[in-house]
Amino acid sequence: MNNGGAQASSSLGIASLLPVIIFLVIAVAMAVVLRRRALKGAKGDSFIEEYYIGNRSLGGFVLAMTTVATYGSVSSFVGGPGQAWSIGWGWVYMAVVQVTALFLLYGILGRKIALISRRINAVTVIDIIRRRYNSNALAVVAAAIIVVFFATTMIAQFVGGAKLFESVTGYSYTTGLVIFGITAILFTTIGGFRGVAWSDALCGIVMLLGLVVIAGGILNAGGGYDAVMATIETNHPEMLEPLSNGNMPWTLYFTQWLLVGIFTFCLPQSMVRCIGAKNTKALSRAMIIGTVVIGFMMIVATSLGVLSAGILTEDLSAYGNSIDNIIPAAIVKSLPAWLAGIAIVGPIAASISTVSSLLIASSSTIIKDLFMAHREKNGQAVNPRGIAWGSQAITLGIGAIVFILSLVPPSVIWKINMFAFGGLETAFVWVFVMGLFWKRATKAGALCSMIAGVAAYCISMGLGFKLFDMHQIVIGVTVALIGMVVGSLLTKPAPEGELADFFPEKS
Repeated sequence: MNNGGAQASSSLGIASLLPVIIFLVIAVAMAVVLRRRALKGAKGDSFIEEYYIGNRSLGGFVLAMTTVATYGSVSSFVGGPGQAWSIGWGWVYMAVVQVTALFLLYGILGRKIALISRRINAVTVIDIIRRRYNSNALAVVAAAIIVVFFATTMIAQFVGGAKLFESVTGYSYTTGLVIFGITAILFTTIGGFRGVAWSDALCGIVMLLGLVVIAGGILNAGGGYDAVMATIETNHPEMLEPLSNGNMPWTLYFTQWLLVGIFTFCLPQSMVRCIGAKNTKALSRAMIIGTVVIGFMMIVATSLGVLSAGILTEDLSAYGNSIDNIIPAAIVKSLPAWLAGIAIVGPIAASISTVSSLLIASSSTIIKDLFMAHREKNGQAVNPRGIAWGSQAITLGIGAIVFILSLVPPSVIWKINMFAFGGLETAFVWVFVMGLFWKRATKAGALCSMIAGVAAYCISMGLGFKLFDMHQIVIGVTVALIGMVVGSLLTKPAPEGELADFFPEKS
């Protein structure tokens, strides 16, 4: 953090802190109320379905908003706009592809996943994978990938939220991490999936409000839209060009469209929402509402980064040499303390909603997909009371580990977030798409796809190796596709009876 930013933010004090505290108290209270209503008397399987998928009861609006809130992480408010401040409108044009995220999720996979999950009584996405490919080995590999990449994403959210808190309020990074990190862990542990979903809906609304407040502050500080654009044109005319004088090449457009747009429908944290949907009507409504909301949210959030260049005219060194500091600096410069507090509730809500969704999904992976599956495979009984306590203990434990790892913050949040996105997309895109729509896909093909794809992606990322200067997601998904096709064609297809739940019309 740069000293100037820290000094400016320290003057905001308690006035900027109060809106954040009020929001967090409301979120925890909501989780407590929903927990008391929903889990009263729930035991055994009923507890599992309630805690991890809300008894498949989410309506269209809540379903849309919880998916939007999960997708719209802190990097959407901090890292992405910071990149736009550096590059210009080209980054906004790239971000437009995110409008497709919920349309593809609920339009391609949503209905089929919802129907199949009911037929086989699936609670998690790994339940679906295990049944489709009849492979415990594949389920274990998938679970390991989910936990690792989810933890990576959660660290990015904790760090992003705490840095924003520090920049705007003047309180320390650790204070911010403690306040909202512990709150996120507690209301996830207490509320389960239903509490997370309703809290996400609240977070989504607050995120929209935060965007409006920040936009108003930036435009007011810059003398209006025309004045802001005139300043940008004078200082950085290349920011008005789609290719930004070479800073936004077509290869970056193409690969970012894949990474943050087209392939996001296969992210496990989004797909599990389909399992929790009330019915197909809820999915259709969620697709419409979610597409409109996420389009507005992502385009406006990224545009704020460009507009910030009209009031933050110094080079990056003035802002701590990190694009993650741009939006916090814009908030501090353009808003009074009480409005700054309201503005940062939006990004903090984005951070909390993403963390809570990943926490509950990570917990279900360990309890349902690994522990319970192992005991059931060996014919061992599962203690309902133990599962109830264990589920909450695992949720709390994972949150605590991520919290501790976040005490020493990494830099460049959006890159960490995008790395995790790419790993999850590489692992699951063909396993799900071909598993649901290609009857010939086999467990050998799925294993080859998942293991080879993720290995190729991580190795190329580690070495910095690219094809035609495109993001390594291209390498990952290509290797994963080859692995799925070759592995499936070289092995025997699954027996007809095993696929009846997935291809009833063909059986």
